[in-house]
Amino acid sequence: MRNSPQDVHKKALGRAGERRAAKYLKKLGYKLLTRNFKTPFGEADIVAKDGETFVFCEVKARLSGAFGTPAEAVEYHKRERYKKIARYYESCKGEELFIRFDVLEVYEEKINHIVAAFDA
Repeated sequence: MRNSPQDVHKKALGRAGERRAAKYLKKLGYKLLTRNFKTPFGEADIVAKDGETFVFCEVKARLSGAFGTPAEAVEYHKRERYKKIARYYESCKGEELFIRFDVLEVYEEKINHIVAAFDA
């Protein structure tokens, strides 16, 4: 089964958004630990460290805000999935970690970084 041209474009936009978000976080001094961290619960776009805090970042790329903000797409189920991903990461590390959840809205002309977008 082939992906539609729309699906291919959406995936390319998402990958480009993740690359821009990673560069942005590096410029801010974050240490990138992994991208596309896969778990039995799903995937975290970026896992980074901000000082002693482990930051799980959901990246949402959009060409415009015509259909709402990217952060609005990070609904309840996605937030719950990120919490499970973070717990899984923590169990792999074998220690309790300081964890935060950020959302990066990537637009063509800017990035809106929502620090602590939701709670654990």
